[in-house]
Amino acid sequence: MKSLFHLNKYLVKYKWKLILGFLFIVASNLFAVYMPIIVQETTDTMMLYANNLDQYSKSEITKYGLMSAGIFIGLALAKGLFLFFTRQTIIVVSRRIEFDLKNELDYSFYKKNRIGDLMTRISEDVSKVRMYLGPGIMYTFNLSVLFSLVIYFMVSISPKLSLYVLLPLPIMSILIYWVSSMVYKKSHAVQANLSAISNNSQEVFSGIKILKAYSREKYFEDMYAENSKSYLKSNMAMVRINALFMPTIFLLIGLSNIFTIYVGGIMYFNNEISLGNIIQFIYYINMLTWPFAAVGWITSIIQRAAASQDRINQFMLSESIVDENESEEEIEKVESIQFKNVSQKFEENSNAVLSSINFNIQSGQVIGIMGKTGSGKSTMINLLLREFNASSGEILVNNENVNDINLKGYRKKIGLVPQDVFLFSDTIENNIRFGSKKEVSKEEIIEVSKKAGVYEDIMSFPDQFDTLLGERGVNLSGGQKQRISIARALLKECDVFIFDDCLSAVDTATEEKILNSIKELDKNKTVIIVSHRVSTVKHADQILFLEKGEIKESGTHEELIKMEGSYKKVFDKQADKEVS
Repeated sequence: MKSLFHLNKYLVKYKWKLILGFLFIVASNLFAVYMPIIVQETTDTMMLYANNLDQYSKSEITKYGLMSAGIFIGLALAKGLFLFFTRQTIIVVSRRIEFDLKNELDYSFYKKNRIGDLMTRISEDVSKVRMYLGPGIMYTFNLSVLFSLVIYFMVSISPKLSLYVLLPLPIMSILIYWVSSMVYKKSHAVQANLSAISNNSQEVFSGIKILKAYSREKYFEDMYAENSKSYLKSNMAMVRINALFMPTIFLLIGLSNIFTIYVGGIMYFNNEISLGNIIQFIYYINMLTWPFAAVGWITSIIQRAAASQDRINQFMLSESIVDENESEEEIEKVESIQFKNVSQKFEENSNAVLSSINFNIQSGQVIGIMGKTGSGKSTMINLLLREFNASSGEILVNNENVNDINLKGYRKKIGLVPQDVFLFSDTIENNIRFGSKKEVSKEEIIEVSKKAGVYEDIMSFPDQFDTLLGERGVNLSGGQKQRISIARALLKECDVFIFDDCLSAVDTATEEKILNSIKELDKNKTVIIVSHRVSTVKHADQILFLEKGEIKESGTHEELIKMEGSYKKVFDKQADKEVS
């Protein structure tokens, strides 16, 4: 249950609505417990009429009966009305908290966990927590209020009969405790198995082309079947526990009814209570049947929520690796960027991904970053974007530490074309529009698509800019996806453009066209081009050649060629390939 303490801040946030909901529960139950009193009074009065028919007229008896029925119906309607108000407060609050909970995510969690597991936690786990916040809390409080009121009225009628009626309760308490602990354990297993199924499904659908190319369908079918069997097994184990609970609850309630009729009958013949009191007791016991029967359901809800919240807390309570620094003052323009002795390690005892990186970028410069796979190019870009903080050293923007700058405002000034292109399941036009927060004309979209070298491709489609893309742009080639992503970035009003190895899937002629478009950008725009191809970076004002996390060489293309170093070797190899 400790894992659910994280939700207390939300309960405090919506405390007034919850308090109002609790007041509605009290009102609803007050009307409910007075209904058996009407039944008792009506029964005893009717018995009195029946034994003294010569003293009362038929119209008097009918009038009293109709009046009692009217009061009973009125109480039932009032109970129902306040129950409606209860649901409109507590259940609505639970939906609002569900919304808040889904938005309380940290970037580091996305980096460390698989998509299938993420989706399970965001959908299934959060939904189970909502059930605790809504029905769980509502029915728990309802049971507490109703039980207190019923016990009070029962004891006020007959303490002796109340004692017999409540004898099964200790057994019920032990049973509830046992079921709670078992359900909690089983819920953890159920959710873990569900995550495994989600992960398996997501990976299969995402990598369906590779799966078919290597004829691995059977392997993944078997894996899915195994995960499904584990999920079924853990689910059935929990179902068996719950299946024992409900019949036992009804058995104990039934015993209470038997005690009421037997002991109450003896007391009636001894003139200790009236016939109406016995009926009133039976009514009260049956009023408690659903709340007590629901104890098992509520217990299951709470324990499942605890298990789910425990999984959610794994990322909710983890410290953010980046302080977003939400100061009101945002950066006006990125004039300069400086890496000052920057090093990066992801694990304490691991080798450094970057070591002692030093360089300066001034506004309007074109910077090329080259290096083999694993040389640290992407890590350098991630540090520049502040997706995580540098292990040591400083990154200065306008001579101010990037950690002290409003992060959202800073990122607004950067246009990124990532190596792993992502397109939404929307039209091509809307995917390009995504790059700008202001309203842009069709002419502007056409202009940037021409600069990105994708205009002719778009116009070749039957629906042109209205072409609807499949998931992640599955109906486009790799080069088309990259160029649409470039068009999206070019549409954004920013000071720094970062092209992270985004020209790898285009031919040399198209690459040259795109690079010429980049050169024609406003001279005050800074451009950073990351690539493993010399042809992509050779026109840059400065080229940084990375090797094993260090800047091995830096300078213009001509300067690096004269050095006869690593850059020259890569240039010669790529030149030979182009010739052959």
